[in-house]
Amino acid sequence: MPAQPVRLTFEGHDGAELSARLDLPTGRVRAYALFAHCFTCSKDGAAGRRIAEALTREGIAVLRFDFTGLGGSGGDFASTNFSSNVADLLKAAAFLRETHAAPKLLIGHSLGGAAMLAAAHEIPEALAVATIAAPADADHVLKNFRADLERIRDDGAAVVELAGRRFTIEKQFLEDIAEQNVRERVAHLHKALLVLHAPRDETVGIDNATRIFVAAKHPKSFVSLDSADHLLTDPADAAYAAGVIAAWASRYIGMEAEAAQVEAKGVEVSETGLGKFQAMVVAGRHRLIADEPEAVGGLDSGPSPYGYLSAALGACTVMTLRMYAERKGLAVTRISATVTHGKVHAADCLECTQELRGRDGRIDRFERRITIEGDLDAETRARLLEIADRCPVHRTLEAGAVIVTREA
Repeated sequence: MPAQPVRLTFEGHDGAELSARLDLPTGRVRAYALFAHCFTCSKDGAAGRRIAEALTREGIAVLRFDFTGLGGSGGDFASTNFSSNVADLLKAAAFLRETHAAPKLLIGHSLGGAAMLAAAHEIPEALAVATIAAPADADHVLKNFRADLERIRDDGAAVVELAGRRFTIEKQFLEDIAEQNVRERVAHLHKALLVLHAPRDETVGIDNATRIFVAAKHPKSFVSLDSADHLLTDPADAAYAAGVIAAWASRYIGMEAEAAQVEAKGVEVSETGLGKFQAMVVAGRHRLIADEPEAVGGLDSGPSPYGYLSAALGACTVMTLRMYAERKGLAVTRISATVTHGKVHAADCLECTQELRGRDGRIDRFERRITIEGDLDAETRARLLEIADRCPVHRTLEAGAVIVTREA
């Protein structure tokens, strides 16, 4: 999940000020991505927002912006066209290159996907491109106002209604669209390509995904978005697409591993800025979310701190038993542990030592249920349960630890 986004502006293709936001991960940035929104949409659409959230969780910063004349950006939409969108994308990539680092991942939604495919060859640092519901030909967008085409050609411009809003479309837009050949650009992409499309997309048919995929060279991948609509209005569909892109991209964009920093930096935990309690846990290359249940004001987007503590005990138990079983040559096929945590009154803790039962108030109680699969006799199983009590995390919890707190 992202930290608070950075709102910024940069100059577009015609000098207009473009409104943008840079979603930064909590912790070190491992790579940058550039996102292009759909025709007449904005950077703040649900699909772009959720994709940014998923990528920042993986340490990837995402720049998304409004094309000229849309959203918070300046300029006149009527004077724009497909070529100007491509030019805006190149301006955005140059802005990232100059102020942070060039984007390694390019993502485009609908016509933004077609524009990204057209722009990609001029962003040499980019290693991977992902499209969502993108048309195979730029002129596919004309179906949105096909009834007005003759009027636009005759009068030089016309006001059309798109997604409940009115826009002026000029004749030059039609002329520019006619000159575009997106599939030719795809054939010479020379970057990894991921095509995401919904079979039931009524705005841009699934046949477009087929044509893009066939035109592309390997490495290329296709993922069906099943019952999603064109705009991914269902949060579950947007979240799924975002998760797929994040997982797929990590294979290609060469993100630096952070494991070497673990010993020097330890585990870093920072607020994400989302929800009341949500925090990002960074342990080397691993990024995890910590949170609290909705019942206590959290988003329930990850385990609670005590959930992670229980996980640590369970993981340590399983690993310790596996090491012992391997060393002794035991026929153990699988080990699992279920750990529960609760607060109990010290006086009521039957398993506690006399010292603990003599304390006032409540104490923490962890219960561990261990499953050991394999052809073992009762004596060996009992011995393994004894060994479980020797796991380092178990010993730390029982003995207590010194915690030193300093201001960073």
